Amino acid sequence: MNAVQPGTLDMLVFAAHPDDAEIGMGGTIVKHAQAGRSVGIVDLTYAEMSSNGNVETRQREAEQAGQILGLAARDNLGLPDRGLSGSSEQLAAMVACIRKYRPRIVFAPYFIDRHPDHIACSRLAEEAVFNAKLRKYAPELPAWTVDQLYFYFINDAHTPQLLIDISDVQETKMAALRAYRSQFTPEGNEADWVETPLTGAYLDNIVARDRLLGQPRKLQFAEGFIAKGPIALGRF
Repeated sequence: MNAVQPGTLDMLVFAAHPDDAEIGMGGTIVKHAQAGRSVGIVDLTYAEMSSNGNVETRQREAEQAGQILGLAARDNLGLPDRGLSGSSEQLAAMVACIRKYRPRIVFAPYFIDRHPDHIACSRLAEEAVFNAKLRKYAPELPAWTVDQLYFYFINDAHTPQLLIDISDVQETKMAALRAYRSQFTPEGNEADWVETPLTGAYLDNIVARDRLLGQPRKLQFAEGFIAKGPIALGRF
């Protein structure tokens, strides 16, 4: 999936861990991929601190999920899980991704979340979008200005500014999430399996949240987004 040529992504999604983007905006990704737009995910870490599974398993699951979503590219920066410090090196790596793929729109986790890595990813992405347009910052790569930065929800639901109707692709989103079996549906006989907030009814909760987000506009399922600046209609 990461063989896409530089400068060809319409939408670039930053995620702290493999599965974050699928949880928050998997339906939106599918919808736009099916419409012919090129969408890529850049995971910041390999989620090596996760209680279940391991890096190799999680990468296989991410590859499978990406194929279900219809991604044009998926990269992993290999930054330390629970070590997203916001260092200049980490910021530079994210800026390089933006300048490599030259996306029109960038997505990042919402800046209020129970997981510190999601908050750190949000902050880094916002800074990277800003720095990517500065021609004197890391001038070895041409500067690139992103049209819009949107934030998606992972663990919690907040009042969105923008709703995307995903009713017709909800099942595809859930199929991509079910690819992460080590996180959501590990079998009880796995030697090192432990219960986590993800191993209970988490997938059911995602369905319930997407349904709840859609209700105000009489949509069966929806995903919500927030932007810090004004939203231009017709630019999503």
